[in-house]
Amino acid sequence: MAIDNQTVLQRVSSAFPDAVLSSSTFRDDLTVQIAADHLVAVTQFLRDDAELRYVLLENLCGVDYLGREPRFEVVYHLFSLAQVHRLCLKVGVPEEHPHVPSVVEVWPTANWQEREAYDMFGIIFDGHPSLERILMPDDWEGHPQRKDVPLGGEEVAFTFNAEQIYAHKVFAKE
Repeated sequence: MAIDNQTVLQRVSSAFPDAVLSSSTFRDDLTVQIAADHLVAVTQFLRDDAELRYVLLENLCGVDYLGREPRFEVVYHLFSLAQVHRLCLKVGVPEEHPHVPSVVEVWPTANWQEREAYDMFGIIFDGHPSLERILMPDDWEGHPQRKDVPLGGEEVAFTFNAEQIYAHKVFAKE
């Protein structure tokens, strides 16, 4: 018999009574807000529990809710192959201390996804084996997907505008 949202929520809440901050269901998908200090233990439980077995981290991403506290959120989309069931975990991350534990030891695929969230939003994943930029140049200042970063400023060269762009740049087209 397939597992349902209520069973998942009950198992997590029973095992970690202080970890679950809230939960909601939208279009039959369960979302659970987890306290950051319980994240690694909860994710290990979700992966290793014989009934749940959320062995696949489908996606991990950062979100910026400028004007809200906590400002940032890390979202984990999990999938149980055994139960054919999805679960969304969310962890709030405050702007003044943007740290959350790394889950690379739980799901190795989190490695590059955590690096991307760090690069784009400045969220620091404590315990990550090599937290460094993955998309932006090493000398880039700031985090480009934060909502307080100004839009625009760097025109991209295409065949129709390349000469115009290279004429205004310090470097010349080779």
